Amino acid sequence: MTTATDTVQYVPAQLDRDATFYVAGHRGLVGSAIVRRLKGEGFTDVVGKRSAELDLKNRDAVFAYMSDIKPRYLVLAAAKVGGILANSTYPVDFLSDNLRIQSNVLDAALANDVERVAFLGSSCIYPKFAEQPIREDSLLTGHLEPTNDAYAIAKIAGILNVQAVRRQYGLPWISAMPTNLYGPNDNFSPQGSHVLPALIRRYDEAAKSGAAAVTNWGTGTPRREFLHSDDMADAVLHLLEHYDGPEQVNVGTGSDVTIREIAETIAGVVGFEGETEWDTSKPDGTPQKLLDVSKLADAGWTSKISLADGLDRTVAWYRDHIDDIRV
Repeated sequence: MTTATDTVQYVPAQLDRDATFYVAGHRGLVGSAIVRRLKGEGFTDVVGKRSAELDLKNRDAVFAYMSDIKPRYLVLAAAKVGGILANSTYPVDFLSDNLRIQSNVLDAALANDVERVAFLGSSCIYPKFAEQPIREDSLLTGHLEPTNDAYAIAKIAGILNVQAVRRQYGLPWISAMPTNLYGPNDNFSPQGSHVLPALIRRYDEAAKSGAAAVTNWGTGTPRREFLHSDDMADAVLHLLEHYDGPEQVNVGTGSDVTIREIAETIAGVVGFEGETEWDTSKPDGTPQKLLDVSKLADAGWTSKISLADGLDRTVAWYRDHIDDIRV
């Protein structure tokens, strides 16, 4: 294994389309979008394993698999994820599972000299009251949002893991922190989903049943930024081919909406004509999470899929896959 003093400066360039490219979490929201993007770009050896075939929490199994496939490139998109309810209810699971997944995959990648790694985190790594829009250097400058602090700590550990590999071994690994993502293969479970897929399912079911009202958590005033998973996949490939640096890169659209506004939009898309009520006894979470995406723009990338277009696509996908989605 090389050390930092043995390596020369890495210059990002087009990746080898015939090299083995491992996408950990290839069946999930982000991972499946990355697989689609890579195959669409001509990559011929994109590999992955379903969780039933390879438990990423099993260190020996992960090391054996990585040794077998010997990837040149890797995107770590696998994670235990969920919304406010799931994070608040199972903080131990979110901390322990994600720490083990990250440690196992990144350590195995290091042991097998994987050249280029992209670790994917979340905007929840930033302080609850960070200055908006949130810059990358806001990391570790304040208290986290309590409802998902365990998950955030795990993701922060992943960023530091990547930075440590860069310092100790000189490998050109990077981290990308997406804003709130949505799209095909999302989790639409009432207990485990994030806000946007939860709203899609809630309003679609209400529209089909003819319900008079839908009740959402909180006040509806928090502001959130949303990025379609296909845009995220495009950004990841762009960063792998154009960016190298120790600091994580924010990935988003640079604009946000209130939860109330997104709820009204989704209601219109699915055809719900009833009333929307707000249970203010439930938590709002962080008041605003808007990412500063200037570093990403400097690297030459901006989002392409509008929220309106992305919602139309996602609702259509949800309805087409209602019998086999994660619920």
